Amino acid sequence: MHDPRLDKLADILVRYSTRIKKGDLVEIRSDPSGMPLVAAVFDRVLQAGGHPFWTARSEQLTDAMLMDGSDEQLAYVSPIEHHCNETVDAYIGVWADVNTKSLGAVDPARLAKSRAARKDLMARFLARAAEGSLRWVGTQFPTHASAQDAEMSLSQYADFVFRAGLLHLPNPVAAWEEVFERQERVREYLQGKKEVHFQAPARDGHDGTDLRVNVDGGIWVNCAGQENFPDGEVFAGPQGADGHVNYSFPAVYNGREVEGVRLVFKGGRVVDASASKGEDFLIAMLDQDEGARTMGEIAIGTNYGITEFSKNTLFDEKIGGTFHAACGAGYPESGSTNESGLHWDMVCDLRQGGSIEADGERFHENGLFLRDGWPAPTTNQ
Repeated sequence: MHDPRLDKLADILVRYSTRIKKGDLVEIRSDPSGMPLVAAVFDRVLQAGGHPFWTARSEQLTDAMLMDGSDEQLAYVSPIEHHCNETVDAYIGVWADVNTKSLGAVDPARLAKSRAARKDLMARFLARAAEGSLRWVGTQFPTHASAQDAEMSLSQYADFVFRAGLLHLPNPVAAWEEVFERQERVREYLQGKKEVHFQAPARDGHDGTDLRVNVDGGIWVNCAGQENFPDGEVFAGPQGADGHVNYSFPAVYNGREVEGVRLVFKGGRVVDASASKGEDFLIAMLDQDEGARTMGEIAIGTNYGITEFSKNTLFDEKIGGTFHAACGAGYPESGSTNESGLHWDMVCDLRQGGSIEADGERFHENGLFLRDGWPAPTTNQ
């Protein structure tokens, strides 16, 4: 049975997120398991006058390459990918995992080699997005695998996904425009600040979080569904960072969960990294190229409609009352110049005694903004 919410999601991806117009060349990339959403998006692009095409992803074939490919093959990037990267006007990614743990047995060094080979591809993609010649968005199609990660039934997970995107509301586009307005007040406040200070109390045997991020010269960006969907964050390109972070939630990357992550930053780079589980994988990812240990993004989650950790970064990094920092590639439009094959967002919960200060002024406490008219738990839930 077709879920009509997929039509609403396709409409907002095409009409709001990527603003498809007549003549646009639009790549839709997804595993075949996401075909119900691919078909809905394809139809909406046609209605908008664009030229859609579907690029199939395959967990099985990716696994085969990572397990059996030679070093030369792991380092090879197809010219077809480079051509698409330079040619398409818009990219719509649909994540529809059949097995979120499919890369769990892959040697971290081989995965790092493959990711490092794609550094230039990622850098060009981000550069085109920054200059405005490429519009893109990524979204989640509910699958049994993702529902299992979130410890939900498929129907419960679908409700979670669609409510996080405000698709239960009569006019989702208008709702996201309101989200943008509220987040814009946060962005305007932070733009021009020199330092943002994140703190979280000690608990569970660790020493908490005490991190100072230099954002002087960074550009704060309001994320309200234009590139990730669902969305809900404001972020900037760090110019430096000092201190330590003990991440509240497992850090998830390519289906691998690393627990108890503690990172120490000095001058914007990770100088010490440890984890209670998966430390070898963490170190291998951070050592894949020169830029991987540099903080490429600092962000505050603002979506108070997302309250639970689901082991899916698309949702977890948006949880209202959290912040996240990404190791690796930064977004040029945010003022970051860091390039890497890695972009790994790790999420820290501030809802139990945490705080954020900007240039010495506290504006966020216990997971809540302290000013009226800013994102809040009652907004569009």
